[in-house]
Parts: sequence; structure tokens; C-alpha cells
Amino acid sequence: MTDSTQSAKEAKEEGIRLFNEGLYDEARAKFEQAREMFLAEGDEVEAAETLNNLGVVYRMQGQWEKAVEMLEEARAAFVRLGDRAREAQTLGNLGGLYAGLGEREKAKEQLQRAADIFAEIGDAQKQGETLLALGVQLWKTGDRSDGLAIYEAGLHALEKPTISQKTLRALLSLRARLLGGGKR
Repeated sequence: MTDSTQSAKEAKEEGIRLFNEGLYDEARAKFEQAREMFLAEGDEVEAAETLNNLGVVYRMQGQWEKAVEMLEEARAAFVRLGDRAREAQTLGNLGGLYAGLGEREKAKEQLQRAADIFAEIGDAQKQGETLLALGVQLWKTGDRSDGLAIYEAGLHALEKPTISQKTLRALLSLRARLLGGGKR
């Protein structure tokens, strides 16, 4: 198969592979190629998904303004297309970007919006992951009590917790039983 006959989906998958290998310039080129092909095919959802991917690439390269631009454009497309799951994913990416920039209030806002949407659509795993990130942001802004509470809610929402998350959940449950005077 030559490059000229490579499908948009294959170009996107190649971009993901290159990204995972840390080859960000090459990944960006593949995502841009895939986006053009998706647009030519009239696949607006996948075209917007490649914008989201480009935003993440730009974030990894420290090109903050370009990253925000791509992610905001992707988010707007997902809103227009009614794709709530991808809208929430993009909001989560924006939250992570703002956290990386030290813009904690913007990070909290985006992560809360993402968590709310994941809750609305019933994606408990992603809601839990997003609540964990939100809890960390609240903690970092000095809101320790709410940060811990939201982090704990995120741990309990996870459908597929890691071993360390299971352990932490068990410790928090034990703490709650001990502080509750043994009441159930």
C-alpha cells in the first residue's frame, strides 16, 4: 500500500503510534493528513477527533496557544455534532493543559465540566478518572477538604481501579469506619 492510498483511519492510527513513540512532529503530520482526509470524506466527528489529537501533540511540545486553539476547536465541533463523550474527553484534555500551565481555576472548571458530562452519559470510569484529576487540582489550590472528598469520590466511581487505587479505596473505607465509631 502506498502513502497515496492510505486511508484516513490508517493515517490516524499511524499518528497515534508515532505519538506513543514520542515522535511528535511525525505524529502531528499524520494527524494533519488524517484530518484533511476525514474532512474530504465528510466525516466531521473523526476530523474533530484529529483536532483533539493535535491539541495533545502541541501540549506535549509546549506549544500552549496552539494546543488550546486545537482543543477549543475540537470541543466546539463536538458540541455542534452532539458528541457528549468526545466533548467531555476534550474538556478533560483542556483541564490537563491548564493544570500544566498552572492555571488552576481554568483547570478546575474544565475538569468539573468533563466529570459532569461523563456522569450524564453514564461513563463511570472516565468520570472517576476526571474526578481524581479535579481532586488533585483542588488540593493544589489549597482546598484540601474538597480536594480529598472529590478524589475519594473519583476512586469510588472507578470501574477498573488499579491495585494501588483499590488499596487506597480500602484504606479510606477503613478510615471512614473508624471515624464513624464503627457504625455501618
